[in-house]
Amino acid sequence: MNRMNREEFYARLDVLDEARLKKALWAVYWRSAVPVRERIEAETAPVAPAPRRPVTSGPPDPQRVLDEVRGFTALARTGSYMAGDRRVSPRERSGWRFTFRRLAADAQAALAAQECGPAREAVADLVDLAVEVKSYDHFRSEDPMEAAGFVASDVVARLWGRVLELRGVDGLAEQAMEQLVRWESPYGWTRSGWGKVSEKETTLAVVLERLLRDPGAWVECADGYLRALDEVAQTDPGHARASYGSVDYLRKDRARSLAEWNGMLLERLVDYDAADRLDKIAGHPAFAGAEHRLFQAKLARQRGETQRARDLVEEGLAELPGHEELHDLAAQTGAVVPESARAGMARHGL
Repeated sequence: MNRMNREEFYARLDVLDEARLKKALWAVYWRSAVPVRERIEAETAPVAPAPRRPVTSGPPDPQRVLDEVRGFTALARTGSYMAGDRRVSPRERSGWRFTFRRLAADAQAALAAQECGPAREAVADLVDLAVEVKSYDHFRSEDPMEAAGFVASDVVARLWGRVLELRGVDGLAEQAMEQLVRWESPYGWTRSGWGKVSEKETTLAVVLERLLRDPGAWVECADGYLRALDEVAQTDPGHARASYGSVDYLRKDRARSLAEWNGMLLERLVDYDAADRLDKIAGHPAFAGAEHRLFQAKLARQRGETQRARDLVEEGLAELPGHEELHDLAAQTGAVVPESARAGMARHGL
């Protein structure tokens, strides 16, 4: 588009007096669509002084923070920050990211409180919202988490670190595994996948890897992971109808999202005398698709079951002809690569 950049625009405004500036702004306001008028009203509204909070040496009150977070996320989920809702002013709608940042900071600070159960709930609610806004419009923003500066993996690391500190590995396995299944996103929580926030993100599998210090912790979390998978497998039919359209799509998507974590378990559990957990993951109904066949094939190859590994690789390539890891495993096991897969890789110079 042929338009001025910010410096050129500001330079043009410098020569205008106050009267001409007001006249130009009034013309834009009067002739624009509703969203633009609301934005101008929000930017020109008088700023009410923020209520002064009492200065305290300790963390924020966890219950107060939870109440504020629940109020904010409930309004977001009902569309109040998108449409004309009297509960949210135009200025609040345009400044939602500042509210989000403040609540995120307060929730994380409240984790330091001795009784921090409500703070853990508040942090979890904000991460749930971060996961949702990657796909759903709750705010007027092209990339909500980039706009809010919310690095979800860092926040989850603080949450899980506090859970481990307070409740030990048992508590971490109980809480974090269910959240891992719900939250993991291999490409981050921003929509664009690039920017300052995206550069700081890591997968939640890596977050867990840094927290689990010994074989016992890995086995305990593997057991908690299987319990979490059992629960989601039971709820998949209803969830798929509401969000994904088919159970098969939902389970394929989950297999892609959790592939890195499953790979970490595959590398470790055999050495930790817990290989039976790998069998349960390989046959679990919570997963489907080529990514899961890749896991099954790696497990089969690890056990010397070469023919089964070949069969699984060939099935996976029939579904995803361009999957590089499947091609690598095909070369290692001697699997037959379908013609469609060879042609696709050749087109990409691989």
